[in-house]
Amino acid sequence: MIRAALLLAMLAALAACGRAGSPEPPPGFNAIPRAPVDVTDPDGTTAPDRPFVLDPILQ
Repeated sequence: MIRAALLLAMLAALAACGRAGSPEPPPGFNAIPRAPVDVTDPDGTTAPDRPFVLDPILQ
């Protein structure tokens, strides 16, 4: 009885693996909706608009 249940569970899992997904390609990065970004410091003031200090080194 247990063997039959295990065999049935394995067959169901294998049958689910072969199912095809949507033929549509996934949306690109720009198509995903995002919340607006408002960069602030912990005290609530707007962070200064300056380049990151390590940008020249990292590039």
